[in-house]
Amino acid sequence: MTGVASPLFSPRGSRQEIEEGQIFAPKFDAGGLIACVVTDAGTGGLLMVAHMNAQALERTIATGEAWFYSRSRGRLWKKGETSGHVMHVAEIRVDCDQDVLWLRVEQAGPGACHTGRRSCFYRTVVRNGPNAPLTLAFHDDERVFDPAKAYGR
Repeated sequence: MTGVASPLFSPRGSRQEIEEGQIFAPKFDAGGLIACVVTDAGTGGLLMVAHMNAQALERTIATGEAWFYSRSRGRLWKKGETSGHVMHVAEIRVDCDQDVLWLRVEQAGPGACHTGRRSCFYRTVVRNGPNAPLTLAFHDDERVFDPAKAYGR
């Protein structure tokens, strides 16, 4: 599914129109999804990566709050609907071929990650030697909120 019918989105045009023009024609994948990178509008820090379908993108544009499509739950979800840590969208950008979105957000609440951290990216991949298996090292991994309280788990 390269294009999705929506009054907000233009039909996919030529490569020139997509890469150099002013039409917004997001390219959804075969499952109807588009990847979405989310960063903090103030610090530039990477908060999370998620997916949107056309409905999530439309709701995000209409409300100014970040909506996504959960592949595991098979439904739309508003970031912060349970925790209260809503993401207020400051800007939406699209990459050159319009198959990835970038949301710059103002994060309400202390964190974006369901594990209680500010960002979902709190580990780095480490190679301990040429034949050693890869491991993960924790960085910027302080919990800034209690996920059990935020999500009722």
